[in-house]
Amino acid sequence: MTVSRALRDDPMVLPETRDRVLEAAQQLGYRRNELARSLRVRGSSGMVGLLVTNLANPFYAELALGVETLCAQRDMKLVVSNTADNVERERDLVDDLVARRVDGMIVVPAGTEQRHLAPSNLGGIPVVLAARRAVDIQVDCVMLDDYDGAHQITSRLIEEGHRRIAFVGPPAAWTSAERLRGFRAAMAEARLPIDEALLRCEQRDVATAEVAARELLNLEQPPTAFFCANSRNTIGTYRAMRAGRNRCSLNGFDDFELADMLDVPVRLAAYDTRAMGRHAAELLLARIQKREPMDQLVRQVVLPTTIVQYGGPMPLGS
Repeated sequence: MTVSRALRDDPMVLPETRDRVLEAAQQLGYRRNELARSLRVRGSSGMVGLLVTNLANPFYAELALGVETLCAQRDMKLVVSNTADNVERERDLVDDLVARRVDGMIVVPAGTEQRHLAPSNLGGIPVVLAARRAVDIQVDCVMLDDYDGAHQITSRLIEEGHRRIAFVGPPAAWTSAERLRGFRAAMAEARLPIDEALLRCEQRDVATAEVAARELLNLEQPPTAFFCANSRNTIGTYRAMRAGRNRCSLNGFDDFELADMLDVPVRLAAYDTRAMGRHAAELLLARIQKREPMDQLVRQVVLPTTIVQYGGPMPLGS
């Protein structure tokens, strides 16, 4: 009991006794078992889980920083895991986090099969979804206005005279599907046909995006403009354009580091990724701290996008 009190800096322990205990602990390499202590002291691990689909994507690093900032202010630790956009791996990681007694989870879901994320299936552990909407489960969500950002950029391209606009992006998760929907809506409102040969929706990384963009640029009737559904596809498309010395209009979703240093003009739908992380953490911590009971109506936060442009005037359509 004296050792336990000394290690938690109990003022009832004499200073010389505390010093002897701390010296012995240091010699033995003793570290306190926080998980075991939490079970006894408060029934809480003090940990929050964050599951993302692709740690190589800078978007998720910024998201994690936003979550971690708020968690640190509340003396909570963040555990980050990568699902590789695989639902089965996501299930396994969720089970592991539950076994480790996390107090709550923020998840970027890998698919539309999400029943394993329902708090009722997790012993009441609260869950908040980020970047993608909830499907058939009642949980809080924080998302971007993906549709509006894509619609705005496509509308500007049409106003600039472009008619052959290519769309390149990752497989149709919620975000890319919404961006494609915004693209299609703007074209439909302008009564412009969409050439399906100009759509590429399978590129998860820069290398495959570059290959797809090269194929489009080598068509008999190539596009005069590109709309890229994320930063990985924008960078890959830029590399293809630079290699072929093409001067298409380059547009995308997601601002990214060094975008202002490209040797071609680029227009992007930008947003505050860290703010998304902070909003998700706020919703989750409110549930954890019982300020908002689980049966309260779920909340959905939609963050706006802004259009930014680098490198001078954009090329006009012909």
